[in-house]
Amino acid sequence: MNIRKISDDVFYVGVNDRNTDRFEGLWPLPSGVSYNSYIVKGADKIALFDTVEIGSMGSFLKGIFSQIGKEQIDYLIVNHMEPDHSGGIPIMLSQFPELKIVGNKQTIAMIKGYYHIDDDSRFLEIGDGDVIELGGKTVRFVLTPMVHWPETMMSYIEESKLIISGDAFGCFGALNGGVVDYEMNIDWYWDEMYRYYSNIVGKYGRFVQKALQKTSGLDIQYICPTHGPVWHQQIAKVIDIYDRLSRYEGEDGVTIVYGSMYGNTAEVAEEIARQLTARGVKNIKVHNAAKAELSYMISDAFRYKALIVGGPTYSMHLFPPIESFMIAMETREIKNKIIATFGSFTWASAAGKHLTGYLQKMNIEPVSALEMKHSANESTFREIEQLADKVVEALNKE
Repeated sequence: MNIRKISDDVFYVGVNDRNTDRFEGLWPLPSGVSYNSYIVKGADKIALFDTVEIGSMGSFLKGIFSQIGKEQIDYLIVNHMEPDHSGGIPIMLSQFPELKIVGNKQTIAMIKGYYHIDDDSRFLEIGDGDVIELGGKTVRFVLTPMVHWPETMMSYIEESKLIISGDAFGCFGALNGGVVDYEMNIDWYWDEMYRYYSNIVGKYGRFVQKALQKTSGLDIQYICPTHGPVWHQQIAKVIDIYDRLSRYEGEDGVTIVYGSMYGNTAEVAEEIARQLTARGVKNIKVHNAAKAELSYMISDAFRYKALIVGGPTYSMHLFPPIESFMIAMETREIKNKIIATFGSFTWASAAGKHLTGYLQKMNIEPVSALEMKHSANESTFREIEQLADKVVEALNKE
């Protein structure tokens, strides 16, 4: 239980999860994750914004009652319906019989489908720009569909200049005592923000851009996401990261993702890294896809301007870990990247064709495509140098 006053009559009542191994059953959580919820007290009404994952409801309720005592919560505002934020809805209804669930049309349909709550009198449907008055606290709703579910929205508390943003502007990592950014060392959260965005939100860049445009006219002094720290001093940096990532704009650097069965393709990957270094590239991340977590490979692919992918032919297909990575790239509709490929084979070429096929589906033209038969020879090393030249030339044009 990590209770914190954010501003006048706005309280953090979220919980930490240091037990779950993988977010959404996919993405590793070495530093845990927080499920954030907020209470806003008006003179007339009290609103709770989102709940938490069902297994954390005991601690969550203790936090709520520590702030409201015997008072009642009038509104449960559901900014996002993913079960790590909505799992506690049925319990909240049993605890607060007069509670009204507030959401947009899509939200309410999902609640009925997930939790079989069919009593229409329990719901208050709102639309984009609608407001709820709590008594000295005005909640204005900003619908932000597909960031990253169709029902997602944000809630702007006008008097507090505070926006409760759902999954937008969130990141992995539990909160270690503090809640607001100025209370803690936040350096390590930046990597987790890149990973969170690329893993969870990455496909929906154009919708993130629309959300940024809709909220750009608001005076925001606090961003309160549903995962990670509350942002106050670092708002500009947080918005900049989400803006750049949603435009698929990378930092200077190269990500190399390779697969190798017996070391021959790995040799090519290592030589590419050496040749890039010799040409002045300093930010280089190399991932062996057979061993590295997909989560971190996706994150680095989003983060840096250039991506080089290579793998061997495997049963006339692409080496499976590389195939999984390319599917992840296609799923996230990655674009605006400098991309090069390298494939290898023993008796029948297939890896290179499959890599090209994925790039064609993503409408990406590689700056270089190397293919090696058997193992590297002098000709291969010359091709590697040419590949490095083309990647660096493209980087220098950026």
